[in-house]
Amino acid sequence: MPNLLITRRAALASALGLALVPIAVRAQDRTKVTVALDWTPNTNHIGLFIARDKGFYAEAGLDVTILPYSDTSSGTLVASHVADFGILSAIGFFTQRSAGADLVATYAVVQTETGRVVFNADRTDIQRPKDLVGLTYGGFGSDWENALIGSIIRHDGGTGTFNTVTLGTSAYEALANGSVDFTLEVYTWEGVKAALDGKRQRAFRYADFGVPDEHTTVIGSSRQYLDKNPDTAAAFVQATRRGYAFAVDHPDEATDLMIAANSDALTDRTFIRASLAALIDGHYLKSEKGVIGNIDPAKIEAIAGYLFTAGILKDADGKTIAEKPDFSTYFTNDLLP
Repeated sequence: MPNLLITRRAALASALGLALVPIAVRAQDRTKVTVALDWTPNTNHIGLFIARDKGFYAEAGLDVTILPYSDTSSGTLVASHVADFGILSAIGFFTQRSAGADLVATYAVVQTETGRVVFNADRTDIQRPKDLVGLTYGGFGSDWENALIGSIIRHDGGTGTFNTVTLGTSAYEALANGSVDFTLEVYTWEGVKAALDGKRQRAFRYADFGVPDEHTTVIGSSRQYLDKNPDTAAAFVQATRRGYAFAVDHPDEATDLMIAANSDALTDRTFIRASLAALIDGHYLKSEKGVIGNIDPAKIEAIAGYLFTAGILKDADGKTIAEKPDFSTYFTNDLLP
């Protein structure tokens, strides 16, 4: 009977000049793909879970496993060919790639910068970046942070000097209780949470003070994997794009699917929905011009050139690279439709 129904369906579709709705490939025939997360599940990852749980990957003939976040960075897992794809921070991607890691950016999760310099709203002594000179920054231990903040302060006419204490995620608690004067945060996650918790903040956008705009988060693979599996890679990226597009068009259902897939880690629906709203309303997941997933070559060149000039990019021996790389080889849009 099933075969007869399919035959009748096909005949009817042919007679009406219609294309058949894709039927998911049988589970045993799907190609396995692994993707590593850069952090515990959050709304930056929502397209992956939607594509998996709405069956977009299955329709594309894929059996996708979303690997849990671990102490080994997603970039390292991809570059060492343990994972096929990974969610990568743009800065982490550039620093690893310049040091020789086998990484290629294949999808822009966000179309514009989500980070910002943030401080408590009652700090009347902080009106411009140059007011940060001599204050204490609660940081996360990377060279990029100091270069970023220093350049923002200098762009505003300050000396670029400030104190740093490395705190990791506890920097947000330290900011709230006044132990540090300022920190960096992702607006669409920590910023949204602070607002919901009633923590009044003000912030400086990087791009307002000389730092090029960037795709803060990307999905990357390795050149080895892309060369060996071009069709599978394209299927994965395009199905992932469907997942993110669905989240933009159906935020309530997407929120519920994301929470259901991560019920042990995500319990606050109001927060998750608000974070997704920030990503949508701010045109991060999908630009005002309707761009979703595509990597902007000009943004890659600008932020990578900024990192090169700032001396952030190091070679495999830890030495600052002297010759500017060909950044056009760092990414591809060829896997997108």
